[in-house]
Amino acid sequence: MNFLAHIYLSGDDDLIKIGNFMADGIRGNDYRNFNPDIQKGILLHRAIDTFTDAHPIFRKSKHRLHEPYGHYSGVIMDVFYDHFLAKNWERYSDTPLEAYVAAFYTSLQDHYDLLTDKTKGLMPYMIERNWLVSYASIDGIATILFQMDQRTKNRSRMQYSVQELQEYYINFEIEFSLFFDELREFAANKLTEITHDLSN
Repeated sequence: MNFLAHIYLSGDDDLIKIGNFMADGIRGNDYRNFNPDIQKGILLHRAIDTFTDAHPIFRKSKHRLHEPYGHYSGVIMDVFYDHFLAKNWERYSDTPLEAYVAAFYTSLQDHYDLLTDKTKGLMPYMIERNWLVSYASIDGIATILFQMDQRTKNRSRMQYSVQELQEYYINFEIEFSLFFDELREFAANKLTEITHDLSN
C-alpha cells in the first residue's frame, strides 16, 4: 500500500501515523531508536506490506501489470489502490479527505524533530503538491506516476500505466474494495498485537 492507506490504517494516533508513513526508510532494528508510538507505526507498516504482498487479490491485480512493468508492478498497484481509497474516501471515514490530509500535514510539522531526514526532505514537496488529495483523480495519479518514473530515469515506464488503470478500472476497483476490507481488519488486529508486545 502507498502513503494514504498506511496513514489511514494507523488509527487515530498521530505518532503511529507518522511512524507508518516514514517506515520505508528505516531498516532492521533501527526502529528501536524512535518514540514507542512511532515504533508501533513502523512495525505496523511492515506487517501491512507483508500481508499485502502475499494476498491473492492484490497479486491478481498486480499480475495485469507484470508483463509491461516487471518488478515495478507492485509499486504501481500500491499507487492504484491509494487512488481507490482516496476516490471512495467517504466510505471509510467521516472526516472529509481534504480535512484529514490537512491534519496529517500539520502533525508532520508539529513533530518535525521526530522525523527522519528522508521524511523532512520529502515533506515540503508532498504538502506543496498535496499528493495525498491528488490521489483521488486519475490526473493526480498520472502526475505521481510521471514523477516516480522520472526518479528511475524512465526505466520503470510507470507513467504509462495509467493506460492499464483506465482499461481495467472496474476490475481494479472491485478488487481493491474486497481486499481493503480484509486489510482494515488485519491492521486493526495487528496494531493491538504490536501494542501489547511493546508494552511487555
